Amino acid sequence: MSESIQAKRWLLLRHDIVLLGIMMVLAACGLIYEYLLSHYAGRVLGVMESTIYAMIGIMIVAMGLGAWCAKWFKSPFTVFAWLEISIAFLGASSILIIAGLIATTDKLPELISSTYNLPPDTVITGGVFEQLQSVSRTLPYIFGFVLGLLIGMEIPLIARIREQVYGIHLENNVGTIYGADYIGAGVGAFIWVSYMLTIDIILAATLTALLNIIAGSIFLFRYWKSIRFGKMLVIAHLLLLALLVLIVDSGSRWMSEFSNVLYRDQVVYQTQTKFQNITFTERSLGVTKQPVIDMYLNGRLQFSSQDETVYHSMLVYPAMLASARREKVLIIGGGDGLALRDVLEWNPEQVTLVDLDRGLVELYSNRFAISLDERSKGLRKRLIELNKGAFDDPRVEVIFGDAFIEIESLLSQQQHFDTIIIDLPDPSHPDLNKLYSDYFYARIRQLLSGDGVMVVQSTSPFHAKDAFISIGKTVKNAEFLHVEQYRQNIPSFGEWGWTIATKMGASAKSRLEQQASLVVNSPYVTRDILLGAFAMPAGFYQNVQEVKVNYLGSGVIYQYHTEAWQKDVGVFAPISN
Repeated sequence: MSESIQAKRWLLLRHDIVLLGIMMVLAACGLIYEYLLSHYAGRVLGVMESTIYAMIGIMIVAMGLGAWCAKWFKSPFTVFAWLEISIAFLGASSILIIAGLIATTDKLPELISSTYNLPPDTVITGGVFEQLQSVSRTLPYIFGFVLGLLIGMEIPLIARIREQVYGIHLENNVGTIYGADYIGAGVGAFIWVSYMLTIDIILAATLTALLNIIAGSIFLFRYWKSIRFGKMLVIAHLLLLALLVLIVDSGSRWMSEFSNVLYRDQVVYQTQTKFQNITFTERSLGVTKQPVIDMYLNGRLQFSSQDETVYHSMLVYPAMLASARREKVLIIGGGDGLALRDVLEWNPEQVTLVDLDRGLVELYSNRFAISLDERSKGLRKRLIELNKGAFDDPRVEVIFGDAFIEIESLLSQQQHFDTIIIDLPDPSHPDLNKLYSDYFYARIRQLLSGDGVMVVQSTSPFHAKDAFISIGKTVKNAEFLHVEQYRQNIPSFGEWGWTIATKMGASAKSRLEQQASLVVNSPYVTRDILLGAFAMPAGFYQNVQEVKVNYLGSGVIYQYHTEAWQKDVGVFAPISN
Protein backbone atom coordinates (compact mmCIF):
# COMPACT_ATOMS: atom_id res chain seq x y z
CA MET A 1 0.00 0.00 0.00
CA SER A 2 2.79 2.42 0.93
CA GLU A 3 4.61 1.64 -2.33
CA SER A 4 1.42 2.41 -4.27
CA ILE A 5 1.00 5.73 -2.45
CA GLN A 6 4.65 6.55 -3.01
CA ALA A 7 4.34 5.78 -6.71
CA LYS A 8 1.24 7.95 -6.98
CA ARG A 9 2.98 10.84 -5.22
CA TRP A 10 5.95 10.53 -7.57
CA LEU A 11 3.59 10.54 -10.55
CA LEU A 12 1.84 13.68 -9.30
CA LEU A 13 5.19 15.31 -8.61
CA ARG A 14 6.22 14.68 -12.21
CA HIS A 15 2.95 16.24 -13.35
CA ASP A 16 3.67 19.28 -11.19
CA ILE A 17 7.21 19.59 -12.51
CA VAL A 18 5.83 19.66 -16.05
CA LEU A 19 2.83 21.92 -15.39
CA LEU A 20 4.55 24.41 -13.07
CA GLY A 21 7.68 24.43 -15.24
CA ILE A 22 5.54 25.21 -18.29
CA MET A 23 3.78 27.94 -16.33
CA MET A 24 7.11 29.55 -15.43
CA VAL A 25 8.28 29.50 -19.04
CA LEU A 26 4.98 30.92 -20.27
CA ALA A 27 5.02 33.66 -17.62
CA ALA A 28 8.52 34.66 -18.73
CA CYS A 29 7.38 34.68 -22.38
CA GLY A 30 4.25 36.66 -21.54
CA LEU A 31 6.21 39.37 -19.76
CA ILE A 32 8.72 39.62 -22.61
CA TYR A 33 5.86 39.92 -25.15
CA GLU A 34 4.46 42.72 -23.03
CA TYR A 35 7.81 44.53 -22.99
CA LEU A 36 8.37 43.96 -26.71
CA LEU A 37 5.05 45.47 -27.71
CA SER A 38 5.42 48.32 -25.22
CA HIS A 39 8.92 49.10 -26.42
CA TYR A 40 7.97 49.00 -30.09
CA ALA A 41 4.84 51.08 -29.53
CA GLY A 42 6.89 53.73 -27.74
CA ARG A 43 9.42 53.78 -30.55
CA VAL A 44 6.81 54.16 -33.31
CA LEU A 45 4.19 56.31 -31.60
CA GLY A 46 6.55 58.51 -29.59
CA VAL A 47 6.23 59.69 -25.95
CA MET A 48 8.02 56.50 -24.94
CA GLU A 49 7.15 56.51 -21.25
CA SER A 50 3.42 57.26 -21.65
CA THR A 51 3.08 54.69 -24.42
CA ILE A 52 4.80 51.97 -22.40
CA TYR A 53 2.59 52.61 -19.37
CA ALA A 54 -0.54 52.65 -21.53
CA MET A 55 0.42 49.37 -23.20
CA ILE A 56 1.17 47.64 -19.91
CA GLY A 57 -2.12 48.90 -18.46
CA ILE A 58 -4.11 47.67 -21.46
CA MET A 59 -2.46 44.25 -21.36
CA ILE A 60 -3.11 43.87 -17.62
CA VAL A 61 -6.80 44.69 -18.10
CA ALA A 62 -6.95 42.26 -21.03
CA MET A 63 -5.31 39.54 -18.92
CA GLY A 64 -8.01 40.04 -16.30
CA LEU A 65 -10.70 39.66 -18.92
CA GLY A 66 -8.93 36.59 -20.30
CA ALA A 67 -8.88 34.96 -16.87
CA TRP A 68 -12.62 35.58 -16.61
CA CYS A 69 -13.31 34.23 -20.13
CA ALA A 70 -11.39 30.99 -19.49
CA LYS A 71 -14.36 29.56 -17.59
CA TRP A 72 -16.37 29.33 -20.81
CA PHE A 73 -14.20 26.56 -22.25
CA LYS A 74 -15.02 23.00 -21.21
CA SER A 75 -11.90 21.15 -22.39
CA PRO A 76 -8.93 22.82 -20.64
CA PHE A 77 -6.29 20.48 -22.15
CA THR A 78 -7.32 21.15 -25.76
CA VAL A 79 -7.91 24.86 -25.25
CA PHE A 80 -4.56 25.33 -23.49
CA ALA A 81 -2.67 23.56 -26.29
CA TRP A 82 -4.27 25.76 -28.96
CA LEU A 83 -3.84 28.80 -26.76
CA GLU A 84 -0.07 28.37 -26.58
CA ILE A 85 0.45 28.08 -30.31
CA SER A 86 -1.80 31.14 -30.83
CA ILE A 87 0.23 33.19 -28.34
CA ALA A 88 3.49 32.06 -29.94
CA PHE A 89 2.22 33.06 -33.40
CA LEU A 90 1.06 36.49 -32.26
CA GLY A 91 4.18 37.06 -30.18
CA ALA A 92 6.46 36.27 -33.12
CA SER A 93 4.55 38.12 -35.83
CA SER A 94 2.64 40.98 -34.21
CA ILE A 95 5.43 43.57 -34.50
CA LEU A 96 5.98 42.71 -38.16
CA ILE A 97 2.23 42.86 -38.85
CA ILE A 98 1.89 46.21 -37.06
CA ALA A 99 4.90 47.67 -38.90
CA GLY A 100 3.55 46.42 -42.23
CA LEU A 101 0.06 47.81 -41.71
CA ILE A 102 1.34 51.19 -40.49
CA ALA A 103 3.69 51.39 -43.48
CA THR A 104 0.86 50.47 -45.85
CA THR A 105 -1.49 53.17 -44.57
CA ASP A 106 1.27 55.78 -44.82
CA LYS A 107 2.25 54.65 -48.32
CA LEU A 108 -1.32 54.38 -49.64
CA PRO A 109 -1.74 58.04 -50.75
CA GLU A 110 1.50 57.83 -52.72
CA LEU A 111 0.43 54.55 -54.36
CA ILE A 112 -2.89 56.06 -55.42
CA SER A 113 -1.17 59.15 -56.82
CA SER A 114 1.14 56.94 -58.84
CA THR A 115 -1.69 54.67 -60.05
CA TYR A 116 -3.79 57.55 -61.34
CA ASN A 117 -0.84 59.63 -62.61
CA LEU A 118 -1.68 62.61 -60.42
CA PRO A 119 0.67 65.61 -60.52
CA PRO A 120 3.81 65.07 -58.37
CA ASP A 121 2.96 68.02 -56.13
CA THR A 122 -0.53 66.67 -55.37
CA VAL A 123 -0.75 65.57 -51.74
CA ILE A 124 -3.63 63.25 -50.80
CA THR A 125 -4.53 63.82 -47.17
CA GLY A 126 -7.55 63.94 -44.92
CA GLY A 127 -10.74 61.92 -45.12
CA VAL A 128 -10.39 58.15 -45.24
CA PHE A 129 -6.57 58.33 -45.48
CA GLU A 130 -6.28 60.29 -42.27
CA GLN A 131 -8.70 57.87 -40.59
CA LEU A 132 -6.70 54.85 -41.77
CA GLN A 133 -3.48 56.39 -40.47
CA SER A 134 -5.19 57.18 -37.18
CA VAL A 135 -6.43 53.60 -36.86
CA SER A 136 -2.97 52.25 -37.71
CA ARG A 137 -1.56 54.12 -34.71
CA THR A 138 -3.87 52.12 -32.43
CA LEU A 139 -2.67 48.76 -33.80
CA PRO A 140 0.01 48.21 -31.11
CA TYR A 141 -2.67 48.61 -28.44
CA ILE A 142 -5.11 46.32 -30.30
CA PHE A 143 -2.51 43.57 -30.62
CA GLY A 144 -1.50 44.15 -27.01
CA PHE A 145 -5.10 43.71 -25.91
CA VAL A 146 -5.56 40.47 -27.89
CA LEU A 147 -2.27 39.04 -26.68
CA GLY A 148 -3.09 40.02 -23.08
CA LEU A 149 -6.51 38.36 -23.39
CA LEU A 150 -4.90 35.08 -24.44
CA ILE A 151 -2.13 35.23 -21.82
CA GLY A 152 -4.73 35.90 -19.12
CA MET A 153 -6.42 32.55 -19.87
CA GLU A 154 -3.29 30.52 -19.07
CA ILE A 155 -3.47 30.49 -15.25
CA PRO A 156 -7.17 29.48 -14.92
CA LEU A 157 -6.70 26.73 -17.51
CA ILE A 158 -3.54 25.37 -15.86
CA ALA A 159 -5.37 25.42 -12.51
CA ARG A 160 -8.21 23.31 -13.94
CA ILE A 161 -5.76 20.95 -15.65
CA ARG A 162 -3.84 20.44 -12.41
CA GLU A 163 -7.03 19.61 -10.50
CA GLN A 164 -8.10 17.12 -13.19
CA VAL A 165 -4.66 15.46 -12.98
CA TYR A 166 -4.93 15.19 -9.20
CA GLY A 167 -8.59 14.18 -9.39
CA ILE A 168 -9.49 16.33 -6.39
CA HIS A 169 -10.05 19.97 -5.49
CA LEU A 170 -6.71 21.47 -4.44
CA GLU A 171 -6.94 24.07 -1.69
CA ASN A 172 -3.75 25.91 -2.56
CA ASN A 173 -3.94 25.30 -6.31
CA VAL A 174 -4.20 28.94 -7.40
CA GLY A 175 -1.51 30.06 -4.97
CA THR A 176 0.92 27.41 -6.25
CA ILE A 177 0.34 28.37 -9.87
CA TYR A 178 0.60 32.09 -9.16
CA GLY A 179 3.88 31.41 -7.38
CA ALA A 180 5.24 29.72 -10.49
CA ASP A 181 3.86 32.56 -12.61
CA TYR A 182 5.53 35.28 -10.54
CA ILE A 183 8.88 33.46 -10.51
CA GLY A 184 8.69 32.96 -14.26
CA ALA A 185 7.82 36.62 -14.79
CA GLY A 186 10.86 37.62 -12.73
CA VAL A 187 13.08 35.41 -14.88
CA GLY A 188 11.52 36.97 -17.98
CA ALA A 189 12.28 40.46 -16.68
CA PHE A 190 15.90 39.45 -16.05
CA ILE A 191 16.24 38.01 -19.58
CA TRP A 192 14.73 41.17 -21.05
CA VAL A 193 17.02 43.59 -19.21
CA SER A 194 20.22 41.56 -19.45
CA TYR A 195 19.93 40.29 -23.03
CA MET A 196 16.90 41.06 -25.16
CA LEU A 197 17.11 44.83 -24.79
CA THR A 198 20.41 44.72 -26.66
CA ILE A 199 19.37 42.58 -29.64
CA ASP A 200 17.18 43.15 -32.68
CA ILE A 201 13.52 43.36 -31.69
CA ILE A 202 12.46 40.76 -34.30
CA LEU A 203 15.09 38.30 -33.09
CA ALA A 204 13.91 38.87 -29.51
CA ALA A 205 10.32 38.15 -30.55
CA THR A 206 11.21 34.93 -32.40
CA LEU A 207 13.40 33.61 -29.57
CA THR A 208 10.56 34.22 -27.12
CA ALA A 209 8.08 32.51 -29.45
CA LEU A 210 10.46 29.55 -29.74
CA LEU A 211 10.42 29.14 -25.95
CA ASN A 212 6.64 29.35 -26.11
CA ILE A 213 6.54 26.60 -28.77
CA ILE A 214 8.88 24.34 -26.78
CA ALA A 215 6.68 24.67 -23.68
CA GLY A 216 3.53 24.10 -25.76
CA SER A 217 5.07 21.05 -27.45
CA ILE A 218 6.02 19.50 -24.11
CA PHE A 219 2.44 19.98 -22.93
CA LEU A 220 1.05 18.56 -26.18
CA PHE A 221 3.03 15.32 -26.04
CA ARG A 222 2.74 14.89 -22.26
CA TYR A 223 -1.07 15.10 -22.33
CA TRP A 224 -1.63 13.82 -25.87
CA LYS A 225 -4.49 11.54 -24.87
CA SER A 226 -6.46 14.39 -23.27
CA ILE A 227 -6.10 16.76 -26.24
CA ARG A 228 -8.41 16.78 -29.24
CA PHE A 229 -7.13 17.51 -32.76
CA GLY A 230 -3.62 16.53 -31.70
CA LYS A 231 -2.41 15.84 -35.25
CA MET A 232 -3.58 19.28 -36.38
CA LEU A 233 -1.66 20.80 -33.50
CA VAL A 234 1.51 18.97 -34.52
CA ILE A 235 1.15 20.34 -38.05
CA ALA A 236 0.48 23.82 -36.67
CA HIS A 237 3.63 23.63 -34.54
CA LEU A 238 5.72 22.58 -37.52
CA LEU A 239 4.28 25.37 -39.68
CA LEU A 240 4.96 27.90 -36.93
CA LEU A 241 8.56 26.68 -36.61
CA ALA A 242 8.96 27.17 -40.36
CA LEU A 243 7.53 30.68 -39.98
CA LEU A 244 10.04 31.45 -37.21
CA VAL A 245 12.91 30.35 -39.46
CA LEU A 246 11.59 32.65 -42.19
CA ILE A 247 11.24 35.56 -39.75
CA VAL A 248 14.76 35.05 -38.40
CA ASP A 249 16.08 34.98 -41.95
CA SER A 250 14.11 37.92 -43.39
CA GLY A 251 12.36 39.71 -40.53
CA SER A 252 15.01 42.36 -39.97
CA ARG A 253 15.09 43.15 -43.68
CA TRP A 254 11.29 43.45 -43.76
CA MET A 255 11.39 45.76 -40.74
CA SER A 256 14.00 47.90 -42.46
CA GLU A 257 11.77 48.18 -45.55
CA PHE A 258 8.78 49.12 -43.41
CA SER A 259 10.93 51.70 -41.62
CA ASN A 260 11.81 53.27 -44.95
CA VAL A 261 8.16 54.26 -45.19
CA LEU A 262 7.95 55.56 -41.63
CA TYR A 263 11.11 57.65 -41.85
CA ARG A 264 11.41 60.40 -44.42
CA ASP A 265 14.60 58.91 -45.95
CA GLN A 266 16.11 55.50 -46.67
CA VAL A 267 17.00 53.57 -43.51
CA VAL A 268 20.60 52.41 -43.83
CA TYR A 269 21.24 51.06 -40.33
CA GLN A 270 19.33 50.22 -37.17
CA THR A 271 20.58 48.84 -33.88
CA GLN A 272 19.30 48.39 -30.36
CA THR A 273 21.67 49.19 -27.52
CA LYS A 274 20.94 48.51 -23.88
CA PHE A 275 19.49 51.99 -23.55
CA GLN A 276 17.92 53.03 -26.86
CA ASN A 277 17.07 52.24 -30.45
CA ILE A 278 19.40 53.96 -32.93
CA THR A 279 18.37 54.49 -36.55
CA PHE A 280 20.32 56.12 -39.37
CA THR A 281 18.74 57.27 -42.61
CA GLU A 282 20.32 58.56 -45.80
CA ARG A 283 19.14 61.02 -48.44
CA SER A 284 20.96 61.40 -51.75
CA LEU A 285 21.67 64.90 -53.05
CA GLY A 286 23.14 63.77 -56.36
CA VAL A 287 26.42 62.24 -57.44
CA THR A 288 28.48 65.37 -56.73
CA LYS A 289 27.42 65.83 -53.10
CA GLN A 290 27.71 63.76 -49.96
CA PRO A 291 24.42 62.05 -48.94
CA VAL A 292 22.65 63.52 -45.92
CA ILE A 293 22.75 61.29 -42.83
CA ASP A 294 20.10 61.66 -40.12
CA MET A 295 20.26 59.93 -36.74
CA TYR A 296 17.16 59.05 -34.71
CA LEU A 297 17.04 57.87 -31.11
CA ASN A 298 13.83 56.00 -30.28
CA GLY A 299 12.18 57.54 -33.33
CA ARG A 300 13.23 61.13 -32.56
CA LEU A 301 15.55 63.02 -34.85
CA GLN A 302 18.81 63.91 -33.09
CA PHE A 303 20.77 65.52 -35.90
CA SER A 304 21.01 65.85 -39.66
CA SER A 305 24.44 66.05 -41.26
CA GLN A 306 23.01 68.77 -43.52
CA ASP A 307 22.74 71.32 -40.71
CA GLU A 308 24.20 69.80 -37.54
CA THR A 309 27.05 72.30 -37.70
CA VAL A 310 24.52 75.08 -37.02
CA TYR A 311 23.28 73.39 -33.86
CA HIS A 312 26.70 72.40 -32.54
CA SER A 313 28.30 75.76 -33.32
CA MET A 314 25.54 77.52 -31.39
CA LEU A 315 25.95 75.07 -28.52
CA VAL A 316 29.75 75.18 -28.25
CA TYR A 317 31.04 78.55 -29.49
CA PRO A 318 29.26 80.96 -27.11
CA ALA A 319 30.37 79.02 -24.03
CA MET A 320 33.95 78.55 -25.24
CA LEU A 321 34.30 82.18 -26.34
CA ALA A 322 32.86 83.51 -23.07
CA SER A 323 35.05 81.31 -20.84
CA ALA A 324 38.10 83.06 -19.40
CA ARG A 325 40.17 79.88 -19.83
CA ARG A 326 39.64 76.76 -21.97
CA GLU A 327 42.14 74.26 -20.63
CA LYS A 328 39.64 71.77 -19.17
CA VAL A 329 36.24 71.14 -20.72
CA LEU A 330 33.43 68.81 -19.61
CA ILE A 331 30.79 67.57 -22.07
CA ILE A 332 27.75 65.77 -20.68
CA GLY A 333 25.99 63.74 -23.36
CA GLY A 334 27.10 64.31 -26.94
CA GLY A 335 27.88 60.65 -27.63
CA ASP A 336 28.04 61.40 -31.36
CA GLY A 337 31.25 63.38 -30.84
CA LEU A 338 30.02 66.38 -32.84
CA ALA A 339 30.13 68.85 -29.95
CA LEU A 340 33.47 67.29 -28.99
CA ARG A 341 34.75 67.97 -32.52
CA ASP A 342 33.93 71.66 -32.17
CA VAL A 343 35.42 71.89 -28.67
CA LEU A 344 38.72 70.47 -29.92
CA GLU A 345 38.95 73.37 -32.40
CA TRP A 346 39.65 75.60 -29.36
CA ASN A 347 42.76 73.58 -28.50
CA PRO A 348 41.92 72.59 -24.90
CA GLU A 349 44.39 70.63 -22.79
CA GLN A 350 41.83 68.05 -21.67
CA VAL A 351 38.22 67.19 -22.52
CA THR A 352 36.11 64.82 -20.42
CA LEU A 353 32.94 63.46 -22.01
CA VAL A 354 30.27 61.61 -20.00
CA ASP A 355 27.74 59.52 -21.91
CA LEU A 356 25.47 56.70 -20.79
CA ASP A 357 25.47 54.63 -23.98
CA ARG A 358 28.73 53.00 -25.02
CA GLY A 359 26.90 51.43 -27.97
CA LEU A 360 26.27 54.91 -29.39
CA VAL A 361 29.86 56.08 -28.91
CA GLU A 362 31.14 52.91 -30.61
CA LEU A 363 29.44 53.97 -33.83
CA TYR A 364 31.36 57.26 -33.87
CA SER A 365 34.85 56.09 -32.98
CA ASN A 366 37.66 53.70 -33.76
CA ARG A 367 38.90 53.84 -30.21
CA PHE A 368 35.80 52.35 -28.60
CA ALA A 369 34.50 50.18 -31.45
CA ILE A 370 34.81 46.69 -29.95
CA SER A 371 31.43 45.05 -30.50
CA LEU A 372 30.06 46.39 -33.79
CA ASP A 373 28.61 44.18 -36.49
CA GLU A 374 29.75 44.12 -40.12
CA ARG A 375 26.77 46.18 -41.31
CA SER A 376 27.93 49.25 -39.42
CA LYS A 377 31.48 49.48 -40.80
CA GLY A 378 30.74 51.62 -43.86
CA LEU A 379 28.43 53.89 -41.88
CA ARG A 380 30.92 54.24 -39.03
CA LYS A 381 33.61 55.42 -41.45
CA ARG A 382 31.33 58.26 -42.57
CA LEU A 383 30.30 59.14 -39.01
CA ILE A 384 33.94 59.36 -37.96
CA GLU A 385 34.58 61.66 -40.91
CA LEU A 386 31.68 63.78 -39.68
CA ASN A 387 33.11 64.22 -36.17
CA LYS A 388 36.70 64.33 -37.54
CA GLY A 389 37.77 61.38 -35.40
CA ALA A 390 37.22 63.39 -32.23
CA PHE A 391 37.16 60.36 -29.92
CA ASP A 392 40.61 59.26 -31.07
CA ASP A 393 42.22 62.48 -29.82
CA PRO A 394 44.53 61.63 -26.85
CA ARG A 395 43.25 64.68 -24.94
CA VAL A 396 39.78 63.10 -24.72
CA GLU A 397 38.68 61.02 -21.76
CA VAL A 398 35.32 59.24 -22.06
CA ILE A 399 33.34 58.11 -19.02
CA PHE A 400 30.48 55.70 -19.67
CA GLY A 401 27.78 56.09 -17.08
CA ASP A 402 24.79 58.03 -15.81
CA ALA A 403 25.79 61.70 -15.62
CA PHE A 404 23.71 62.11 -12.47
CA ILE A 405 26.03 59.64 -10.73
CA GLU A 406 29.26 60.44 -12.53
CA ILE A 407 29.28 64.12 -11.51
CA GLU A 408 29.42 62.96 -7.89
CA SER A 409 32.54 60.99 -8.73
CA LEU A 410 34.07 64.05 -10.43
CA LEU A 411 33.24 66.17 -7.40
CA SER A 412 34.82 63.61 -5.05
CA GLN A 413 37.99 63.88 -7.16
CA GLN A 414 37.84 67.69 -6.68
CA GLN A 415 37.74 68.23 -10.42
CA HIS A 416 37.02 71.66 -11.89
CA PHE A 417 36.28 72.63 -15.50
CA ASP A 418 36.60 75.93 -17.34
CA THR A 419 33.64 75.17 -19.61
CA ILE A 420 30.79 72.70 -19.13
CA ILE A 421 28.61 71.79 -22.11
CA ILE A 422 25.41 69.82 -21.48
CA ASP A 423 24.26 68.22 -24.72
CA LEU A 424 21.55 65.83 -23.52
CA PRO A 425 18.42 64.71 -25.39
CA ASP A 426 15.23 66.57 -24.62
CA PRO A 427 13.54 65.57 -21.31
CA SER A 428 11.10 63.24 -23.07
CA HIS A 429 11.56 60.51 -20.44
CA PRO A 430 11.27 60.74 -16.63
CA ASP A 431 14.82 59.42 -16.26
CA LEU A 432 16.08 62.47 -18.17
CA ASN A 433 14.04 64.85 -16.02
CA LYS A 434 16.55 64.60 -13.14
CA LEU A 435 19.31 65.84 -15.48
CA TYR A 436 17.33 69.07 -15.92
CA SER A 437 16.73 69.57 -12.18
CA ASP A 438 17.93 72.30 -9.83
CA TYR A 439 19.92 69.72 -7.86
CA PHE A 440 21.81 68.55 -10.96
CA TYR A 441 22.63 72.12 -12.03
CA ALA A 442 23.76 72.95 -8.50
CA ARG A 443 26.21 70.05 -8.60
CA ILE A 444 27.38 71.16 -12.03
CA ARG A 445 27.96 74.64 -10.59
CA GLN A 446 30.38 73.13 -8.06
CA LEU A 447 32.37 71.58 -10.91
CA LEU A 448 32.63 74.89 -12.77
CA SER A 449 35.63 77.15 -12.34
CA GLY A 450 34.93 80.61 -10.93
CA ASP A 451 35.37 82.33 -14.27
CA GLY A 452 33.91 79.47 -16.29
CA VAL A 453 30.70 79.10 -18.34
CA MET A 454 28.03 76.41 -18.49
CA VAL A 455 25.66 75.92 -21.44
CA VAL A 456 22.62 73.63 -21.70
CA GLN A 457 20.69 72.60 -24.81
CA SER A 458 17.19 73.71 -23.85
CA THR A 459 14.67 72.40 -26.43
CA SER A 460 12.63 74.70 -28.68
CA PRO A 461 11.55 78.13 -27.40
CA PHE A 462 8.85 78.09 -30.06
CA HIS A 463 7.39 74.56 -29.80
CA ALA A 464 8.05 74.03 -26.08
CA LYS A 465 8.18 77.54 -24.64
CA ASP A 466 7.33 76.61 -21.04
CA ALA A 467 9.95 73.86 -20.96
CA PHE A 468 12.53 76.27 -22.40
CA ILE A 469 11.77 78.99 -19.83
CA SER A 470 11.65 76.43 -17.01
CA ILE A 471 15.18 75.29 -17.84
CA GLY A 472 16.39 78.88 -17.53
CA LYS A 473 14.58 79.38 -14.21
CA THR A 474 15.88 76.05 -12.89
CA VAL A 475 19.49 76.98 -13.71
CA LYS A 476 18.96 80.33 -11.96
CA ASN A 477 17.53 78.50 -8.94
CA ALA A 478 20.82 76.55 -8.75
CA GLU A 479 22.46 79.87 -7.75
CA PHE A 480 24.24 80.79 -10.95
CA LEU A 481 24.84 84.54 -10.88
CA HIS A 482 23.97 85.26 -14.51
CA VAL A 483 21.57 83.10 -16.57
CA GLU A 484 20.71 84.00 -20.16
CA GLN A 485 18.97 82.23 -23.02
CA TYR A 486 19.49 82.41 -26.75
CA ARG A 487 18.04 80.85 -29.87
CA GLN A 488 18.72 80.03 -33.52
CA ASN A 489 16.85 78.42 -36.37
CA ILE A 490 17.99 74.88 -37.20
CA PRO A 491 16.41 73.82 -40.53
CA SER A 492 15.87 70.21 -39.37
CA PHE A 493 14.28 71.23 -36.05
CA GLY A 494 13.03 74.76 -36.46
CA GLU A 495 13.61 77.33 -33.72
CA TRP A 496 15.96 75.91 -31.08
CA GLY A 497 17.29 77.29 -27.81
CA TRP A 498 20.10 77.12 -25.27
CA THR A 499 20.68 78.37 -21.73
CA ILE A 500 24.09 79.82 -20.79
CA ALA A 501 25.22 80.70 -17.26
CA THR A 502 28.14 82.06 -15.25
CA LYS A 503 28.53 81.82 -11.48
CA MET A 504 30.89 84.77 -10.99
CA GLY A 505 31.93 87.91 -12.82
CA ALA A 506 30.20 89.22 -15.93
CA SER A 507 27.40 87.53 -17.83
CA ALA A 508 28.14 85.41 -20.90
CA LYS A 509 26.66 87.96 -23.27
CA SER A 510 28.74 90.77 -21.76
CA ARG A 511 31.86 88.70 -22.23
CA LEU A 512 30.93 88.01 -25.86
CA GLU A 513 30.45 91.74 -26.45
CA GLN A 514 34.01 92.36 -25.27
CA GLN A 515 35.42 89.99 -27.90
CA ALA A 516 36.40 91.67 -31.14
CA SER A 517 36.13 88.45 -33.14
CA LEU A 518 35.93 84.67 -32.83
CA VAL A 519 39.11 83.03 -31.59
CA VAL A 520 38.73 80.18 -34.09
CA ASN A 521 37.20 79.94 -37.53
CA SER A 522 33.65 78.63 -37.71
CA PRO A 523 31.81 77.25 -40.74
CA TYR A 524 28.65 79.02 -39.58
CA VAL A 525 28.72 81.41 -36.64
CA THR A 526 30.06 84.94 -36.45
CA ARG A 527 30.29 87.30 -33.51
CA ASP A 528 27.22 89.17 -34.76
CA ILE A 529 25.19 85.95 -35.11
CA LEU A 530 26.07 84.97 -31.54
CA LEU A 531 25.09 88.34 -30.11
CA GLY A 532 21.92 88.52 -32.18
CA ALA A 533 20.84 85.10 -30.92
CA PHE A 534 20.22 86.55 -27.44
CA ALA A 535 17.35 88.69 -28.75
CA MET A 536 13.95 87.22 -27.91
CA PRO A 537 10.52 88.08 -29.38
CA ALA A 538 8.51 90.87 -27.75
CA GLY A 539 6.66 89.63 -24.68
CA PHE A 540 8.43 86.27 -24.70
CA TYR A 541 8.99 86.28 -20.93
CA GLN A 542 5.69 88.00 -20.12
CA ASN A 543 4.29 85.00 -18.21
CA VAL A 544 7.59 83.84 -16.76
CA GLN A 545 6.22 83.89 -13.20
CA GLU A 546 3.71 81.19 -14.08
CA VAL A 547 6.40 78.75 -15.22
CA LYS A 548 7.67 76.46 -12.49
CA VAL A 549 11.20 75.52 -11.48
CA ASN A 550 12.07 71.86 -12.04
CA TYR A 551 12.96 70.68 -8.55
CA LEU A 552 14.46 67.20 -8.28
CA GLY A 553 11.63 64.66 -8.29
CA SER A 554 8.96 67.12 -9.43
CA GLY A 555 8.78 66.05 -13.09
CA VAL A 556 8.01 69.61 -14.18
CA ILE A 557 10.26 69.69 -17.25
CA TYR A 558 9.07 66.27 -18.40
CA GLN A 559 5.44 67.40 -18.12
CA TYR A 560 6.04 70.69 -19.95
CA HIS A 561 7.94 68.90 -22.70
CA THR A 562 5.40 66.10 -23.14
CA GLU A 563 2.45 68.50 -23.30
CA ALA A 564 4.22 70.68 -25.86
CA TRP A 565 5.45 67.94 -28.18
CA GLN A 566 2.54 65.50 -27.78
CA LYS A 567 1.28 66.00 -31.32
CA ASP A 568 4.72 66.05 -32.96
CA VAL A 569 6.62 63.06 -31.55
CA GLY A 570 7.31 59.64 -32.99
CA VAL A 571 8.56 58.62 -36.39
CA PHE A 572 5.46 60.07 -38.04
CA ALA A 573 6.68 63.58 -37.28
CA PRO A 574 10.28 63.19 -36.08
CA ILE A 575 10.87 66.78 -35.11
CA SER A 576 12.02 66.64 -31.48
CA ASN A 577 15.72 66.62 -30.64
